[in-house]
Amino acid sequence: MTDTRQPILKVRNLTTSFRTDRGVVTAVDDVSFDVYPGETLGIVGESGCGKTVTSKSIMRLLPAHLTIIDDNSVIEFDGLNLAHAREAEMRRVRGDKIAMIFQEPMTSLNPVFKVGWQLDEALRYHTKLNRRERRDRAIEMLRLVEIPNPEQRVNEYPHQLSGGMRQRVMIAIALCCEPDILIADEPTTALDVTIQAQLLDLMNGLKEKLNTSIILITHDLGVVAQVCDRVQVMYAGRVIETAPIRDLFHNPIHPYTKALLSSIPKAGGKHRGDRLPAIPGIVPSLWELPDGCRFQDRCTKKHDRCVHDEPDLVTAPAGRRNRCHIPDDERIALPVNNASPAPTGSPS
Repeated sequence: MTDTRQPILKVRNLTTSFRTDRGVVTAVDDVSFDVYPGETLGIVGESGCGKTVTSKSIMRLLPAHLTIIDDNSVIEFDGLNLAHAREAEMRRVRGDKIAMIFQEPMTSLNPVFKVGWQLDEALRYHTKLNRRERRDRAIEMLRLVEIPNPEQRVNEYPHQLSGGMRQRVMIAIALCCEPDILIADEPTTALDVTIQAQLLDLMNGLKEKLNTSIILITHDLGVVAQVCDRVQVMYAGRVIETAPIRDLFHNPIHPYTKALLSSIPKAGGKHRGDRLPAIPGIVPSLWELPDGCRFQDRCTKKHDRCVHDEPDLVTAPAGRRNRCHIPDDERIALPVNNASPAPTGSPS
């Protein structure tokens, strides 16, 4: 049964470029996707594929004097096109309706202000709570993200907290105004496995409590498998495959997705000392992209058409999209015209 809900966020034809000493270079090229209420969408790919630039384009956090967002780009949220909204309109959205958890909390938290002050900052701007109510709310949020002794921690500085606790503070700041969408950019990077698992469980629990939609940006497919409902795979600035989480892991279509999944260590699947499969070659430079498929130099199924013609993003049954001339299942695929299909079934 197809989910007929309306998306809370629509991204269409998002193209983001940067002015550099060598000229203009495009980091995100014609990216389109939808986010639905209460779901977690994973965006995965190697470093430099455009994941973080996509998220910062949505939040408009890229330096304006260096960034060019194409005139045809649409980021539709609550009737507003964020791609070309005025800065005053973006300030009302950021932190209130759409919030973001950044990759490294030690550089995101201000080292000279106490944790409570940094929580209070968002509440001062976006709510009408008085000073005492804001403090109570800050303590409540620290308790919600399972920080022990929140009455004490609210008066501490970031350097007095562990890495896992600092990341929980970042989650508390992002959620204090109960946003509709939470963007998490590599939220578990540099944390040990136990803390990673705790944070992922925490994010899942908060999503259920607050019905917040999550865009999870990561290169870790294990994290994706644990928390996401749908997955979007990116390569060299382009979306190359989108699928519900179970379909992607059980039946990947694009050769790049297959190669990523084959490189995941499997318990009992290898003898000690054996090398894991690796994708040969490197991601092409954004300055020297090939004429045809951007994955062609690393693909084991490359043929003449791949060299000269870049494949279109096409849709297939069960809410899937794929950018490849040779889909393994040989289905009849139709152009999607930059529209994302609704996810099938209910989010897990």
